[in-house]
Amino acid sequence: MTAARAPLVLASASPRRLDLLAQAGIRPDEVSPADIDETPLKQETPRQLAARLAREKAHAVHAPGQYTLAGDTVVAMGRRILPKAGDAQDVRDCLALMSGRAHQVLSGIAACTPDGRQSVRVVTSRVLFKRLTPEEIEHYAHEGDGVGKAGGYAIQGQAAPFVRRINGSYTAIVGLPLYEAVTMLEGLGYR
Repeated sequence: MTAARAPLVLASASPRRLDLLAQAGIRPDEVSPADIDETPLKQETPRQLAARLAREKAHAVHAPGQYTLAGDTVVAMGRRILPKAGDAQDVRDCLALMSGRAHQVLSGIAACTPDGRQSVRVVTSRVLFKRLTPEEIEHYAHEGDGVGKAGGYAIQGQAAPFVRRINGSYTAIVGLPLYEAVTMLEGLGYR
């Protein structure tokens, strides 16, 4: 007889993360979004921010006896951290900045085990946007697809035609580096 597996809790409200995990055959037993302050700390690099937010989200919902998985996505131009777009103007500002240029998408993931061990990783991908016309920026901002998204866009949505090239993990850009998340969970004993 096989021992029952400890439950897995996803510390995220993102439907994209849930969908990505389902593609790997992982269905969390519970979804419990973490409510933490996501404000970057003074002098914090984009990589440090992605790791810290993922770790803090995992710790915020973790309880003994369960696996917890959390993720966070940060979009940056060099050391400049772009906001999670709160409105259409934020979307316009982000797209204008990224137009014709490359940016980084840093996806932090953190996992905690039933006995309290933890693992944190950051996956960095590079995305090159085509030069966007003012009309393209305005249309995308008006559609609302980028509101609530890091950097003001969703690669799997209407912004897909803006992407000339990516170097890295597509699933990380969507919201969860699937290969790394699965191998991290397996390495911590989740089966």
